[in-house]
Amino acid sequence: MNFFEWLQETDMSVMIRESRLLFPMLEGTHVMALALSVGIIVILDVRLVGWGLRSTPVSRIFENLRPWALFGFAIMFATGILLFISEPVKCMTTPSFLVKLGLLAFAGINALVFDRGVYPNVAAWDTAVVLPGKAKFAGAASLFLWFVIIFLGRWTAYA
Repeated sequence: MNFFEWLQETDMSVMIRESRLLFPMLEGTHVMALALSVGIIVILDVRLVGWGLRSTPVSRIFENLRPWALFGFAIMFATGILLFISEPVKCMTTPSFLVKLGLLAFAGINALVFDRGVYPNVAAWDTAVVLPGKAKFAGAASLFLWFVIIFLGRWTAYA
């Protein structure tokens, strides 16, 4: 905890936390980047679980939208770090934030497993109406994880 107390007293932390413009701009940018990244992820997940876009090949969705999702995620990640720096003690003592971090790790693992283990075989099921169980699971897990991560992020802000 000593590190987080030290971090909270750094000039950067104080500047972000006490600024009338910087903190709200960072938070707004974080939320907009989250909407971009997760909104795009949801489009792919909806296709994977079979709730929509059944006539669109998975590869078309994935290849066309992936750069935008990664762009949004990079901005979301960078602004998230800066928001964390502004209140590290609060974050590290709020259970919802700690659970959110754990679920972010699971979401990353889920995306990595899909990207490296499931998607390479997309040619065999790209246009199928009913997708393989592994693809469905990846989509359902992603939807669940992102819903809970966003919920916990909002909970942390008001804790």
